[in-house]
Amino acid sequence: MNKSYMQKAQEVERKWYVIDAEGLVLGRLATEVATLLKGKHKPTYTPNVDCGDYVIIVNAEKVALTGNKLKKKLYIHHTGYNSGLRVRTAERMLELQPQKVVEAAVKGMLPKNSLGADMYRKLFVYCGTEHKQQAQKPEVYTLRG
Repeated sequence: MNKSYMQKAQEVERKWYVIDAEGLVLGRLATEVATLLKGKHKPTYTPNVDCGDYVIIVNAEKVALTGNKLKKKLYIHHTGYNSGLRVRTAERMLELQPQKVVEAAVKGMLPKNSLGADMYRKLFVYCGTEHKQQAQKPEVYTLRG
């Protein structure tokens, strides 16, 4: 009888990857990053264990959006106060906080539970080419396809 391998949290080996988002389509970038954060690219993937890797994204301000998304995609936030609804278009978000656009896209593709929150903490998004994780010696990751 074959036994399935179930990875334990202590056995997880994590790598660091750096991805240059310049010219990449936001949704395709986000799906690939979510896969890396979950650990689904590894043969030892276990659904109930955070077995993903760390991901650093640079040049977040140069990410591409297809179609009319710059004008029509909305980012909605409520402050919690009366009349506190804040709505911004993707175009305005890319001007003010481009890293939030990438973070929101990736976060939406992760599980909505404490395991997903742990995965999200392994994501680092920066505007420009510099990042603070040089000490971890991240590998350059190129997207498939």
